[in-house]
Amino acid sequence: MIILRFISSFFVTIYYFLGYWFTALGKTDKQRRLLRSQWIYKYILVMGPLYIKMGQILATRSDLIDDELSTQLRQLQDDAPPSSEEYIRQTLKQELKRPVESVFETFFWKPVASASIAQVHEAVLTSGQRVAVKIVKKNVREQLAENLKIVRLCLKLAHALLPSIRYLNLPIRFEELYTLLLVQTDLKQEAENQETVYANFKGHTYVYVPMLIPELCTDNMLVMEFMEGIRGKDSHLVDLPASHLARRLQETIYTMLYMDGFCHGDPHPGNIFFTKTGEIILLDYGITVQLSEDEKWGLSSFYYACTRKEWSIAVNRFTQYFVTNKSRVLQEWEAYQQEMTEVLKLHFDERNNRWSTISYFQDVNKVLRRYEAQYTTNFTKVELVFLSCEGFISQIDPEIDIWANARKFTDRFSPYMNSAVKANFDRYFAQTSNGSLQLRDRAKQSLVAPTHLDRYFFPSTYPLFVKNAVGSKIEDVDGNVYIDLSCGYGPHILGYAHPIVTKTITEAVHKGGVNALGHLPEVLLAETLVQAFPSANKAIFSNSGTEAVLQAIRLCRAYRKRERVAKFEGHYHGFSDQGMVSSWFRFTGSKEQPEPIDGSLGSHQGIVKGTLVLQYGQALSLERIYEARDQLACVICEPMPVMMGAYDQEFLLKLRNLCTDYDIPLVFDEVVSGFRVTYGGVQNLANVSPDLTCLGKIIGGGLPGGSVVGKEKLINIAKSSEDPFLDYETKTFVGGTMSGNSLTCSAGLAVLNYLHQHPEIYTQLEEKTNWLAQEFREIAQHHNVPFKIKANYSIFAFSFSYKSTKLYREKLAGSNFKANLALAYYMRKHGVYIPELHTLMLNAAHTLEDLRTVTNAFDQSLREMVTDNFFIL
Repeated sequence: MIILRFISSFFVTIYYFLGYWFTALGKTDKQRRLLRSQWIYKYILVMGPLYIKMGQILATRSDLIDDELSTQLRQLQDDAPPSSEEYIRQTLKQELKRPVESVFETFFWKPVASASIAQVHEAVLTSGQRVAVKIVKKNVREQLAENLKIVRLCLKLAHALLPSIRYLNLPIRFEELYTLLLVQTDLKQEAENQETVYANFKGHTYVYVPMLIPELCTDNMLVMEFMEGIRGKDSHLVDLPASHLARRLQETIYTMLYMDGFCHGDPHPGNIFFTKTGEIILLDYGITVQLSEDEKWGLSSFYYACTRKEWSIAVNRFTQYFVTNKSRVLQEWEAYQQEMTEVLKLHFDERNNRWSTISYFQDVNKVLRRYEAQYTTNFTKVELVFLSCEGFISQIDPEIDIWANARKFTDRFSPYMNSAVKANFDRYFAQTSNGSLQLRDRAKQSLVAPTHLDRYFFPSTYPLFVKNAVGSKIEDVDGNVYIDLSCGYGPHILGYAHPIVTKTITEAVHKGGVNALGHLPEVLLAETLVQAFPSANKAIFSNSGTEAVLQAIRLCRAYRKRERVAKFEGHYHGFSDQGMVSSWFRFTGSKEQPEPIDGSLGSHQGIVKGTLVLQYGQALSLERIYEARDQLACVICEPMPVMMGAYDQEFLLKLRNLCTDYDIPLVFDEVVSGFRVTYGGVQNLANVSPDLTCLGKIIGGGLPGGSVVGKEKLINIAKSSEDPFLDYETKTFVGGTMSGNSLTCSAGLAVLNYLHQHPEIYTQLEEKTNWLAQEFREIAQHHNVPFKIKANYSIFAFSFSYKSTKLYREKLAGSNFKANLALAYYMRKHGVYIPELHTLMLNAAHTLEDLRTVTNAFDQSLREMVTDNFFIL
């Protein structure tokens, strides 16, 4: 049967070719072009939905085809011949399983749009809601399957008869495309796709996705809110400059690809409407492209290397993430790398201001073919999205600089600012902070400071060098005074140089700094910590939060005689190999079941791969802990993830009960939250007691310090049995020369005693936190800037994003890192210091006047950032 269809298609093709050829005889060139476009249009309609789909994509490529053909093919985007009214009536009756009038008060039988797979009708529900009803066309499933089978046959014949293309494995690759296209006729699947994109863009300022009415959606019908707009092909009717509208559309498509990893796969003008004022309405989700976390990382990292002209790195990354069948590539790597480098140089350097996605992909593909390699199937889908997107936005604005606009995404993990903005900052800081800049350059000769100068991932362009710090303010070496919202990443809850702390440390220094010997402050601080945590019987001291986590995990491994640790994605537990697993920027695996990935080169891969990575707040995480219960040494988490700014009491209770049932030690990392959110930390707010608690920052009173407090049976594993042989067999060592030294213990004790005696500090901090967060929201809203903030108990986590997120990877994916980095520099112009990528914190020394200065600085900074084009509004 398929052979007959193939033969029939062949003769239909011959018929239309000859028809055009004979009617074009004697005509002018313009008349021939018009006739050709008409014959091709008719031919596509006769051949079926697959050809219509290809015609829709080709219609956007006015750079590849003439105007007559482009104009003719645009009709395929939403004006293809519809199915009959009789068929629509029959389908509605079949899908609704009840009288049409019981659901629809009014139904308009003439479709408002008709494309390759389905047609859309306007209707009004009995509730009065205006809706769009999308219905699969008559026989379209059969026609599409037939089209695909004919293509499959052609590819099989080509594969068998043409050795020169056999290496492409076209039949195998086509099977993936077959499934992708055939699923377009399953509107249930499309509904799931649409709901995903709807959730991803919910709250966006200029991107709209119609909301489905789920109870009326079936395999053959979708019902959704009706959105009226200007068709994509009529974008010139939008009251927004073409350049602005084109940038908005590019931003929308790239956001889906690079950030969400879930993208509309068919963004041609028939699937995108505009409002009169320039908002974007995304329609039709039959085809989508889904990228894994690894592929998203690969996409950004490859293009970033290209922006830096690091060609060998770019070739490595491209080949790693997006090339398959690489055996010959690897065998002839030097030659392959050289050829790919030439292609990348040509497009990203010599032609970067005349960017053409199709030319770029064609040239890359030529190199791959010479080495019998191909794009991965998913990258082929990405290529199609880029081609459709580029064609459409180039129709809107022929002068658009696609590559320049893409930099927000391709090098989003970088401190890049456009040259004009950077030049302004260079001049400003050269005039106002020359001493700091000189120290920055001097430090390069002898110092690597990964926390503040040479920050991992995001090095500081204009670092601050501080001369004095008192209360809520810091003064740099140039005499500039700033209100500080870093609090040293947490320790300075009372403010800098608080009199009680200064006095205590001075007295301790005069008494001699004691370490590795017993002293009273050490005992007093231990007693204070144990009393602050109902779950704690004893304490062990260390020099930092990182060390406290190392100690806690070692104690748990000794107790359970197991090595595997369960932790949560995005929770940072210090710089140890274990603490950094899946903690920042780089994630892998699905969001439901993340997989472990190292936080830094040099991490022990056995530790990394052995870690069970979970999602905070998800029921599935509890199931995974249960499944791994016999392997686990412990479960560690931040009870209130600092970067998310909230805790989940219900989840923590369930986690506590599960760990109790199977005697798995539960470790809370309260290095940041301990004594900051309240006296005794999040566990006292949530009323959930861990087995061990890791502490740091505040308990050192501004000096290096850390501690593990918890149940006696665990802490005592570090206590000698007075039998050296038994110690080796049953005990673990967690000591340190400076752990519990007299200076740190004295300072920490002074701060904790002061906090205990002045509980009103926490109430005041919470009031200030709520006030400042609301001011930030209102200012951002006034400037129409996408902005999300979570603020609790003096800790602020914010991002320039329209998304409300629950998972750390989602928060990270939606973050505008360049705006975050730049905000820190704009705020400094107005007398406020904020860390470039860390959370903000308040301390007891911040006054209402300070906070008003902060809000004024934020207001002025956003105004300047909007002017400097940090946001596409």
